[in-house]
Amino acid sequence: MQQQIEALRQMVASSDNIVFFGGAGVSTESGIPDFRSVDGLYHQKFAYPPETMLSHTFYVRHKQEFFDFYRAKMLALDAQPNAAHRKLAQWEREGKLKAVITQNIDGLHQKAGSREVLELHGSVLRNYCERCHKFYGVEAVAESQGVPKCTCGGDIKPDVVLYEEGLDEDVMTRALRYIENADMLIIGGTSLVVYPAAGLVRYYRGHKLVVINKGGAGANLGAQLTIDGPIGQILDQV
Repeated sequence: MQQQIEALRQMVASSDNIVFFGGAGVSTESGIPDFRSVDGLYHQKFAYPPETMLSHTFYVRHKQEFFDFYRAKMLALDAQPNAAHRKLAQWEREGKLKAVITQNIDGLHQKAGSREVLELHGSVLRNYCERCHKFYGVEAVAESQGVPKCTCGGDIKPDVVLYEEGLDEDVMTRALRYIENADMLIIGGTSLVVYPAAGLVRYYRGHKLVVINKGGAGANLGAQLTIDGPIGQILDQV
C-alpha cells in the first residue's frame, strides 16, 4: 500500500491539470451511506425498494411517501467533509486540480472549500418550485412536513436527478471537456456502474489514470494505478 501511495504522490506532484471523478464512496467516511454497499440504502427494508422510491414516477404518484423517505434517508445535514474532500480542495487552491466531478448530492465538496464542482446528479441543498421556479434552500424541505409548498402554492421539488430523469446536458458537456483536457484523472469511491456518468471516463486521453476504491474496481479501465481502500485514508497520506 505504501508503494502505491508513493506512486500516487509522485503522479500528483508532476501534474497541474488534475480532474477528480467521484461517487458515493467519497462520502461514506463522512457517515453518508453508499447506495450499493452492504450497509447501504439498497439493503435496507422499506415498503418499496429505494430505487423505486427515488424514481420520477414514484415522486409524481406518491409525493407524500417520497418526501417521508427523502427526509429520513437522503438528507445528512450534519455530515462534515472528510480527508478526501479536504485534500481535493487543497489541490484546487494550489492550482493542481481543475475540477471535481461528482455523482454525490450532499454538497460536501463545496463545504470543504472546492469551488469548481460539477454535480452530475444535482444537490439536496437546492430545491425549486415546480410552478413558479422560485429556488429554496434545504431547510424548505427538511423543516417542512408532507409535501413542501412554495409561497405561490406550488410543490417544492429537490434539485436532484431522480431515476428516469436525464442528466443536465450543460453539466455533462463541461465534465466531458474537463476530462478530455486533464493530464491526470483520479476516479474515487465509485464502482462506475451508473450510466451515462460512468461513460465519461472513456473520454480521458492522458496516461495517468488512477482508481481509488474500497473493494477494487477499475481493472478493466486500464488504470496506471489502482488502490483498494477508503479514499479519505489514502488521500490523507498524499
